[in-house]
Amino acid sequence: MCCLTDSVKVTTDIDSLRSEIRDKSVRVIDVRREGDYKQDHIPNSVNLPLATLLSDDSPERVLKLVNSLGIDDETPVVVYDDTFGALASRVAWTLEWIGHSDVTLLETTYGNWKSLGLETDSLTPEISNKEHSLNLQSNILATSDYLESAKLRDDVILIDNRERLNYLEQHIPGAVSLPYRTLASNDGILRSKEDMKRLFDNRGIDGDSEIITYCGSVGTLSGLAYYALKSVGLSKTKLYVRSFKEWKNLAKPTEKQADASYWDLSAE
Repeated sequence: MCCLTDSVKVTTDIDSLRSEIRDKSVRVIDVRREGDYKQDHIPNSVNLPLATLLSDDSPERVLKLVNSLGIDDETPVVVYDDTFGALASRVAWTLEWIGHSDVTLLETTYGNWKSLGLETDSLTPEISNKEHSLNLQSNILATSDYLESAKLRDDVILIDNRERLNYLEQHIPGAVSLPYRTLASNDGILRSKEDMKRLFDNRGIDGDSEIITYCGSVGTLSGLAYYALKSVGLSKTKLYVRSFKEWKNLAKPTEKQADASYWDLSAE
C-alpha cells in the first residue's frame, strides 16, 4: 500500500477511557436509546440517541446538541454504542463534520464492557452548556451530485459497505464491495491495523485514491468504514451520508452483479 498519511487514532481503549473518566478529562457519549441509557451506562456518560441526531442533522441543530452536551472545541470526546460501532461512528463523524477534531470511538461495545464486569451506573450527570464553533469540514462529505461526477474519475474508489447480497442485487455503478462485517475483530469494533491494511490491499484500495463510502440509508455502516480507512492512514475519505436510499430515490443509475456465483457471497 502506498501514499498513506500517518494513521490517526480512531479508537480509545478501555483502560485509557476508564482513566480519563476518573480524571474527568473526557466527554463520553452513549448513542443508545434513552430507555437503555437510563437503565445503565458507562459512568458520567451523556445520552445522544442516534435517532435524535438523525431527526434533524443540519449543522445548526447538531451544534445546539453538541453545546447542550457540554462540548466545546477542546473537549475530548469518546462515543460508544451496543451494536458493533456503526451507530457510534455516525455520531462521531457528525462531530467531525461540524469541526470537532478530538473524537474517537470506544474500541468495544457496551455489552462487552458490561461482560468484563466494568463499572456502570444509572445516574444522569449534570452538564453545563458550552459554546462550540461551527467549522464545517466539507472535505469529508459526499453529496449525490458530487458522487455522480467523482465516480467517473480514475482516482476515486467507491465502496459499498452493505451486506454482500445487497451489493450483488443492486449497487451504485463501479462500487467495490466491502461488507461492514469484514471490518471487525473478535474483540473489537475494528480489526488491527495490519489486518485492515491487508483487507484493503486485497481490494485495491490505496492511498493514491479519493475514497467514498456508502451503505443503505443513513451512513452508519459506511461511517464505520470511514473510521476503518482512517485507522490505516487512508485520509482522503468521504462519507456519502445519504447513501443508497437517496441514490435510488433520485433515480440515479444502478447495476447488479451478473451471473453471481456462490462464492460471490463470501465476505472475504
